[in-house]
Amino acid sequence: QVQLVESGGGLVQAGGSLRLSCAASGRSFSSYAMAWFRQAPGKEREFVAAINWSGGTTHYAGAVKGRFTISRDNAKNTVYLQMSSLKPEDTAVYYCAAGPILFGSSYYTEKTYIYWGQGTQVTVSS
Repeated sequence: QVQLVESGGGLVQAGGSLRLSCAASGRSFSSYAMAWFRQAPGKEREFVAAINWSGGTTHYAGAVKGRFTISRDNAKNTVYLQMSSLKPEDTAVYYCAAGPILFGSSYYTEKTYIYWGQGTQVTVSS
C-alpha cells in the first residue's frame, strides 16, 4: 500500500513558476513509476508527466513539454513537478499517481496507476 500526498499548489500569475511535491509513504515507492495528471473544471483528467522508477526516463504531454519538469528523489520518497512559464490553461487540480509499469502498460494512461493522491489546486491568473 502506498499513500500519496501532494503539496505546493496555489495561485500564481501567468508566466510564473510553481513546484509541486508528492510525498509517498509505504513500501515499494522506488519500484513504481510516478506520474502527474490534472483535471480542469468541466474537463476529463489528463496526463501531464511521468517518470520511471529510477528517474532515468521521463514522458510529457505536448502541452507542457519544455515548460514542466518531473523528477524524483527515491531517498526521500518524493516526486516533484517543476512548472514554469505557467499559462491560465494550466489551471487545474493536479494529482500524483504511482503504479507498476508492466509489459504492455503505458505511462500515459490512468489505468496504469493504482495509487492516487487527493490532488492540489493550481490556479494561474492572466
